[in-house]
Amino acid sequence: MIEARIKSVQCISPAGLHQMSYKEWGDEANPRVLVCVHGVTRVGDDFDRLARALAGHYRVVAPDVVGRGRSGRLANPQLYRVPQYVSDMVTLIARVTGGTGSDGVDWFGTSMGGLIGLALASLPGTPVRKLVLNDIGPTLDPAALRRIGDYIGQELRFPDFDAAARFVREVSQSFGEHTEEEWHKLCSDVLRRDADGQWVRHYDMGLALPFRSATPESTQADEAMLWAAYDAIRCPTMLVRGEHSDLLSRATAASMAARGPRATLVEMPGVGHAPTFIHDDQIAVARQFLIGT
Repeated sequence: MIEARIKSVQCISPAGLHQMSYKEWGDEANPRVLVCVHGVTRVGDDFDRLARALAGHYRVVAPDVVGRGRSGRLANPQLYRVPQYVSDMVTLIARVTGGTGSDGVDWFGTSMGGLIGLALASLPGTPVRKLVLNDIGPTLDPAALRRIGDYIGQELRFPDFDAAARFVREVSQSFGEHTEEEWHKLCSDVLRRDADGQWVRHYDMGLALPFRSATPESTQADEAMLWAAYDAIRCPTMLVRGEHSDLLSRATAASMAARGPRATLVEMPGVGHAPTFIHDDQIAVARQFLIGT
């Protein structure tokens, strides 16, 4: 069994310094780096299976985005936005590539992690060589965004792990079918005990503030900026869509396949938002695009 190394890097925001934790698999001297970034309330542990499958080719790096898991929290919750996350990832990439980033990195981003990768890949001089966008795009369904925003902001405590896991499993049914062992891991990765012994979700409740402060006008402006960023991407790109996704529509996915980097579009059957890439058939799709085998 390939085991991960848990490390951290110091990052900065307008509100001060914070630590970002990350897991790393594979040969530390390997110049081929794959950065895997999770969804809005998830953690880097989501990529354990994918990382082990690809660690023979890559050094795989999976951070807990600030505000989640082992990473620190931001002093100003309004900074929990893509620009701050991109800044943190530039710091992380500089750390894992020895400060030069000359060899670049490949990127696998699920949901929010895909938006971070999209923004970073659009920049002049980007270190991103190949980009996988997992069930995310510039246009997102408003009802699905409200659903996610409501879920994020529920400050819930549970008396035991089983009750907490039932809640996480219920709100994660769109991940598709998984074994009991897989569900246990998907739940335990995002739960922790608080100081009172109650089980809570392992992220800063302040993540909900940017969602609550969004207006129709700001959402429309964000969408326009994301499309402009997507159109600026020049690296090979694969877009994965869950067949039953309520966040990324088929129409948006088709537009992404026809413009900008003209993403290779793959639809995962029997899955909503978002494919977990812990099953062999899904891992094979990522391997074929990233490695070619």
